Amino acid sequence: MQITGMLHGARLLKFAGHPAAEVLGPSASEDEIKALIGRHGTIFVKPVFKGGVGKKGKAGLLGRASDLLTAKANGVTFEGAVPAECEVYFSITDSTRFRAPTLTLSCHGGVDIEELDRKLIASIPFDPLTGLKAFVVANALSDLDAPKSVISPLVQQLPKLWELFHNFGMTTLELNPIRMRPDPHGRLTPVACDFKCGFDRDDPRWQRLDLPGHLFAADHSDFEQEINQLRTHQGQSDVYVINPAGTILAPTFGGGANSLVTGMLGDDAIISSDFGGNPPYEKMREVARTTRSARNSASAARPRSSSSSAAADRIWCPAWARCATRWKRCGCPIGSSASIPT
Repeated sequence: MQITGMLHGARLLKFAGHPAAEVLGPSASEDEIKALIGRHGTIFVKPVFKGGVGKKGKAGLLGRASDLLTAKANGVTFEGAVPAECEVYFSITDSTRFRAPTLTLSCHGGVDIEELDRKLIASIPFDPLTGLKAFVVANALSDLDAPKSVISPLVQQLPKLWELFHNFGMTTLELNPIRMRPDPHGRLTPVACDFKCGFDRDDPRWQRLDLPGHLFAADHSDFEQEINQLRTHQGQSDVYVINPAGTILAPTFGGGANSLVTGMLGDDAIISSDFGGNPPYEKMREVARTTRSARNSASAARPRSSSSSAAADRIWCPAWARCATRWKRCGCPIGSSASIPT
C-alpha cells in the first residue's frame, strides 16, 4: 500500500507540521490555477496515478508552465515551484539490515538515491523507543559535511516526520527532494516537493488518515481485493496471484506453511496466500468460496481439452507433518471445486 505525489502527501505532512509545496488537485478551477501561477511564477504539472507510481520526471511525464494556457490539462496536479539552491534527500524506512528504523540523508537530492556515490549518503539506524531525535539528524549532516546554513533548519524540521511515520503505521517515508527555500532574510526553510510513503496494511493506524479506498485499488486484482476484505481482528488475509495459468489452488492457513507450499508447487501454483490468526471456520469457508468462484471464471474462459484441465478444477488442502528430522508434504485434494460447502 503506497502513496506517491504531493496531492495527498501535502495533507499528510500537515499532521507533522512540515512545510510542503502548494498543490492543487485535478478539480482546480482556472482561477485557482492562475492564482497559483501568480504566487509562484512557475508551476509543475504532474499526472495522477493510483498506487505507488514513481519516477514520473524520468519518464518525461512532468510538465512546467508559467501561464494558464500551457498549464491546461486533465487528470493532473498543479504544484507551485519552490526556488532553491540546495536539494536534500530524506527517508525513514524499517531496515531489515539493522532491524531498526533507519534515517537516510543526502545533500544531493532530486535524483534517485541509488545513483549517488555511497560517500554522499548517510544511513543511520535509531532507537524506535526514543524516536528520531535532533542529534541523530545533526550527526548525519555532520558526517556529510553539509553546509552550515542547512543544518539548523533540517534539525528543527526533520524529527517531526518520525511522528508521521510512527503514528500512522508507515513502513517507508521518503521526501525527495526537500528544497531549501530562502526567505527575505536569507534563512532557509526545508520545503517538501515530492512525497512517497508505504503502509503496513495489517497496522490499523493508517486508517486514522481517512484516505479514500480507491488510492490502493490499483495494487490488486478484483480477486485479491475480495480476499483482502476478509481481514478480521484475528489475523490477516493476504493473497497474491502468481500464475493465472496455474493448475492448483492452495489456500494456506498458517504463516510458515505458505512459503513451503509455494516453493513445492512452483509454476503449478495459482496463488500465494497467507490466512493467519487461527481463522474461524466461517472465514475459511468464505475464502474457499471466493477462490472457487474466481477459478471457475478463469476455467470457463479457456479450452478444457488438455490433460491439466482436471487439475485446474481441483483445490488442494496442503498440510505438513514432522517425520524425524524432515518435513513431509501430506497435501491431499478435497475434491472438485464444486464440492466446497456453500
